[in-house]
Amino acid sequence: MPKKESPSEKTGTSLNAGDPAPDFSLQDDTGRIRTLKDFRGKKLVLYFYPKDATPGCTREACDFRDNMNRVLATGAAVAGVSADSVESHRRFKEKQGLNFPLLSDPDKEVLKAYTVWQKKSLYGRIFLGIVRTTFIIDEKGIIAKVFPKVSVTGHVDEVLAALRA
Repeated sequence: MPKKESPSEKTGTSLNAGDPAPDFSLQDDTGRIRTLKDFRGKKLVLYFYPKDATPGCTREACDFRDNMNRVLATGAAVAGVSADSVESHRRFKEKQGLNFPLLSDPDKEVLKAYTVWQKKSLYGRIFLGIVRTTFIIDEKGIIAKVFPKVSVTGHVDEVLAALRA
């Protein structure tokens, strides 16, 4: 039986620019296994979001979709990660016409490795969940920039400015 998590569970220390990006091996929205090594040689915008098809997450994904040519012009790729299932990701990607992979982490191993699985509070209730966070990982697998506790509005422009810096 899997271990039940409690809101007091420690999620590790945060990651910073200059740290090696934790490796991962996750299924994407097609069921294909994707790893960090698949993106070597180009920058990777790896963004973590709470849930498919929710208003903020949909807006964030669509902002990346709508600005993909600008992202690609910097030599970067984009991938989104949440704990949703491969099937949920497939439906979300199809409905929104997303042009980048969504990675499924139902066991929350990668979410914990990237320290985005944290205590959250909503209406006085404390629970564990995904804190919306974006990492820019360089061509060698080193974290170049971290955007913690992302606000969706204007975020893609912040990412693009960091990619160009």
